[in-house]
Amino acid sequence: MSPEPSPFSSALFGLCPRCGARTLYEGPTGFAPTCRACGLDYAAFNVGDGPAAFLILIVGALVTGAAIALELGASPPFLVHVLLWVPLTAVLVIGSLRLAKGLLLALEYRHRAHEGRSVDR
Repeated sequence: MSPEPSPFSSALFGLCPRCGARTLYEGPTGFAPTCRACGLDYAAFNVGDGPAAFLILIVGALVTGAAIALELGASPPFLVHVLLWVPLTAVLVIGSLRLAKGLLLALEYRHRAHEGRSVDR
């Protein structure tokens, strides 16, 4: 078995965080249920909506800053802003969602993160 890939390379290239096989993703942003090579259960990791929320905030701040700079510098018509910033925001969020979700899954695997458990006393 090959050594475990780094979390970043696992996310970028779709590598299993355990064995390094290219089995992490099943679709554009969806995970495969398990690794076909080593059997790691990807469904056991709780990635949730965290990456999407952070990406929306980060990309939103960057796009807002760029839109303000364009408005103050060139004052284009409103339609230019709509045609430029709406698709750019969508492409940036959706495009980076795969990387962010994969990175979070790989980091959860590396640090053995799991859901909290309630203890009956």
